[in-house]
Amino acid sequence: MRFGVTGHRTLPPVVAGHAADHWRRMLPSGAGLHGVSSLADGADQLFAACVLAAGGTLEAVLPCADYACSLPEDGSRARFHDLLRASATVLTMPYAEPSDQAFLAAGQALVDRCDHLFAVWDGLPARGLGGTADVVAYARARGRPVTVLWIDGVIRD
Repeated sequence: MRFGVTGHRTLPPVVAGHAADHWRRMLPSGAGLHGVSSLADGADQLFAACVLAAGGTLEAVLPCADYACSLPEDGSRARFHDLLRASATVLTMPYAEPSDQAFLAAGQALVDRCDHLFAVWDGLPARGLGGTADVVAYARARGRPVTVLWIDGVIRD
């Protein structure tokens, strides 16, 4: 089974803990687990770390060649590079720099590579093209099962 993730880059700690607990309980362990992530800070990196901790393989789908430059230097960029090195395969969209179009293309490619999508999503519209809401809508249009991981009443920044 191939699991993908989409989600917000900034997560309230209670939501991050909720998502990580869900993945630790629900994801299979070992070679049968394959995770697909764009490795952004927030939900993507959290999911990727859970997949690797469970002994699964990781596939990275990157929006552009220079994706790392769009990540904050608060540790997210270093985690990105660590997770990228741990990835079994890497697919990079044909964009040189980060853009809404690149993010949308990566989100769609990620959905096309998974059997089930986890969305760490507050249910609100995307703040820009290619945001979490757009990826969820694409997954649902493609008939992919989507599990939304959020806690009612929690508001993100």
